[in-house]
Amino acid sequence: MKPSVASLLTTLCLTSLALPAGSQVPNFEPTGLPDSIPFELTPDPVTPEPFTPEATPTPTFNPPRSIANPPPVLPYTLDGGDVLRINIFDVPEYSGEYPLLIDGSLNLPLVGVVNLKGLSVDAAKQKLETLYRPYLVRPFINITLVATRPVNLVVSGEVSSPGSYSINVAQNARQFPTVTDALTLAEGITLSADIRQVQLRRNGEAYNLNLWALINRGDASQDVQLRDGDSIFVPTNTAVNPAETRQLLDASFASDNNFPVQVAVVGELNRPGSYSVVANPPTGQPPTITQAIATAGGIKPTANVRDIRVRRINREGTEETFNVNLWAMLRDGDINQDMPLQPGDTIIVPRAETINNAEITELVTTNLSPEQMRIGVVGEVVRPGPQTVPPNTTLNQAILGAGGFNNIRARRGSVELVRLNPDGTVTNRRIDIDFTVGLSEENNPIMLPNDVVVVGRSSFASVTDTLGAVLNPLTGIFGVLNFFRAFGIINVD
Repeated sequence: MKPSVASLLTTLCLTSLALPAGSQVPNFEPTGLPDSIPFELTPDPVTPEPFTPEATPTPTFNPPRSIANPPPVLPYTLDGGDVLRINIFDVPEYSGEYPLLIDGSLNLPLVGVVNLKGLSVDAAKQKLETLYRPYLVRPFINITLVATRPVNLVVSGEVSSPGSYSINVAQNARQFPTVTDALTLAEGITLSADIRQVQLRRNGEAYNLNLWALINRGDASQDVQLRDGDSIFVPTNTAVNPAETRQLLDASFASDNNFPVQVAVVGELNRPGSYSVVANPPTGQPPTITQAIATAGGIKPTANVRDIRVRRINREGTEETFNVNLWAMLRDGDINQDMPLQPGDTIIVPRAETINNAEITELVTTNLSPEQMRIGVVGEVVRPGPQTVPPNTTLNQAILGAGGFNNIRARRGSVELVRLNPDGTVTNRRIDIDFTVGLSEENNPIMLPNDVVVVGRSSFASVTDTLGAVLNPLTGIFGVLNFFRAFGIINVD
């Protein structure tokens, strides 16, 4: 009786279980099997379903999976463009330098074409030793990475020059380029960059890097070494902190700011418009809001410096608005309010709802006001008329700028100050003059734009002018009589 297939399989399984641990399974060749199986398997009848064409699925983009920590430090993997130095122990004729082809393969003696793409140097060593084992008694192989392929990267987001970059790694380089190297290659980050959420995209995963921890705490683990095919994305910071922005300007991967910045300055300014603003003097940092305001001729007395707004378009094409309080800078020394600017910014200086003359007097002496202003000094001075003076000119300086009092006719004790207020009203104020005092709101106030100083006549000049007005008609009559007498028209004894 011939054994059945089931009994043979059972015998094979029992035999396998009976082998001692660690022994190799012998090559088993079954004997005594029939030439043909004495039965056939008949499948159950299946009624075919009608064919219904399926719609082609729409391809979808799967964003990289986000991981909070930096990527693990992995060994370098080989690919096309790498050059290996392969030394086979005691077989120098098979040793040499071999470049990997574009597909990551190379052609070696005896073993032929070998693909090493995606393997580390150690893994490639083990693979070659395995391949050479049938041919060599002692296949001891040493592999050295002589030259690496260029590191191709993509840098996007809030950088000055986003795009694709290729970095050639020098043969004697100690390490591969890092994230900050790539940002520097892209001409640095913009002022809207969120360096706490920089993304390194690699092999379908996105690793979050905190470069703020790098520049503030020295966390070098955030400056990851890059590999071929990596992508770096710098997101937009939706909550810009002026103090942090100034710190970013000193980072090694900040933009080079030694160039003019094209901005628009509108609102309560003497010359609103679009300007190319340059940091003066050159400091390696971009120009600021106050420098842009100075370029636009300074603020008007009606400007609200507490609520200046800066509009900025980020790399995503959306608009962001930041509020700036320059009054806090002027009164409290908060230099962070004087925000650095980047190309395309718009500065809006609104009109103040209420006018405070005391604050206007303070603003006139700052660099937010125009470098010169127009005032008038009329009446009994040597050179009456309009004057162009610096914004911090006092009343005494205005009078002296007009040549001083007329020694014969001026009333020296007091003058009248006529002021056109920003709200359209006019105030007249009598001020006692004392050239020996310094700046004083009572006796020597700061002049404001369009102020007019009226220097009156002395009492003697008033009497003289009155007598002259009375005597002038008589003088005219005597002159006419003398004319007629000279020509003999009349005879006047």
